[in-house]
Formats: sequence, structure tokens, C-alpha cells
Amino acid sequence: MHFEQPIILKIDKIINESDDTKTFIFNHELAYETGQFTMVWLPGVDEKPFAVSYYGEDFFGISVLARGKFTKYMHGMKVGDKVGIRRPFGKGFGIPSDGINACVIGGGCGMASLATLIDKLQSNPNQDKGGQKHHPSSPPSQGGDKGDVIILNGATTKSKLLFPNRFKDMITFTEDGSAGKKGYPTDALEDLHKKHRFEIIYTCGPEIMMLKVYEFCKRNNIQCEASLERYMKCGIGICGQCVCDGQMVCKDGPVFDSETLDVMSDFGTYSLLKSGQKVSTKDYAEWRET
Repeated sequence: MHFEQPIILKIDKIINESDDTKTFIFNHELAYETGQFTMVWLPGVDEKPFAVSYYGEDFFGISVLARGKFTKYMHGMKVGDKVGIRRPFGKGFGIPSDGINACVIGGGCGMASLATLIDKLQSNPNQDKGGQKHHPSSPPSQGGDKGDVIILNGATTKSKLLFPNRFKDMITFTEDGSAGKKGYPTDALEDLHKKHRFEIIYTCGPEIMMLKVYEFCKRNNIQCEASLERYMKCGIGICGQCVCDGQMVCKDGPVFDSETLDVMSDFGTYSLLKSGQKVSTKDYAEWRET
């Protein structure tokens, strides 16, 4: 096993998604499976993992939340600047070919990891509503009439909602009530499940939210797939920095199904800091904001 050299790509477009998130579009092919991530290298700065939030045959995009040295540096970059990209890593989402009743629940920047999944589900002719692997400048198309896909998108406040107008059948939530419904996406699960009878729920966002989603799925015998976030260095399972109960999030994940989550006692409870220290999920989340 070895580290592959990154390919150097020019930034072709930058989209201001929210007050603290920008999307960087690269007009380049990428061998990508929905839910995988790339390693982004800024020479002289560092290398960090980012989900692919836009994807098509000849382009892809990553959405970057400005919160640390690396991401703030990237927010200062312009169209024409270059970055290094290492190939997509990890295991992505399981996407059934037949239309099923599905719910996709994102919180904060977790929507970036779910965006191409939503595009793919909504482009399936066996699903109820539309969408496609669209370029950011193209509107979504309409799909078929089987199987519901319901999207729940939550954030602390209106200015931090990611992709508030990108998808059909999306219900938004803000903690302060400044947009959509006041509260959390998980608040609506019970009533929505009674109406749509979900067969699978996909989720990415704050781990305490994903834990609630997983527990709801377990109570109601619904398949759950969660995309986890851990501090990563190598992307290929060598350094052990992202380990969670023996699972390497970069290699065995980042997407884990219900059966695997069942035996991951650290899920929703503990994570490792950059130093390797094991801390509570709450303390880890606070550290990631610095």
C-alpha cells in the first residue's frame, strides 16, 4: 500500500453557498462512487478530506466550510488557482435500483456528503421526484412516480443552511426558527414515517443527530446508513487516526449501515482528537469548530 501522488487541478468555478461555505468546481473527470471523499492538498499548508458535493461526467465539486487554517486559506483562493486532489476514498452509500421510500437527513455541512446521493435518488425513474447529476448552473429535471424521497435539511440559523434551494421535496429546519421549521430535522421523523413508511434513512451531520436517527431506525426496523466524520490523515487506513471501534472511517466507511453501527459503541459517544486523545463526541465537535 502506498500514497498516490495528487493530481493538480485548476479551480474552474466558485459558488458562495452560505455565509461560511464555498463550493469549488473542477472541470475534470473523477472515478467516484456516491458517498466517497477526496483528499485535497494545498502545497505548504496541509491535506484534508472533503466530500464530493457536485458530480457529473466531466466535473465535480467540493463544498468547504471555513473554520480552521486550511479551510480559511482555501476560501481565499480564486478561479484559476490550483489544488492537489487525491482519488476518491472509502465506501459510499448503498443505493437500491428499485424505487423505495427513502429519507435523507442532513445537518449543517453534513449536507455536502449527502448532496450527490440526493441527486442520484431523485434522478432514479423509479423514485417519485426529480433531480439529476446536474452542473451547478443547470436546474434539476423531473423524474418518475414511484417511491418517495424526502429530504430534511437542518442548520443553526438561516445564513448557515447549505443548499436551501437545490433539491425538490426538501423540508428545512433552523434552531432559531429564522428559516423553515423551528427545531431539528429529527423532530419530524415520527410524523413523516407514519405518512411515507420509510424503508431506508440516510444521514450525515452532527453525530448526536445521527445517533438519534440511528436509534429511530432501530426502533422502527428501518435500514440506516450514516456517513461519519473523524479526524483523518492518510485516507487509506494506515495511520489509525480515524478509528472507531476497530473500523477505519476513511477505509471501512465513511458510510456505515445499521448492522455495523450496532457494534460500534463509540458511535455517538467518543472520538479521537488530532493528538490521539479519546474524548466525548461533544468535546470533539467543539474542538472541530476551532
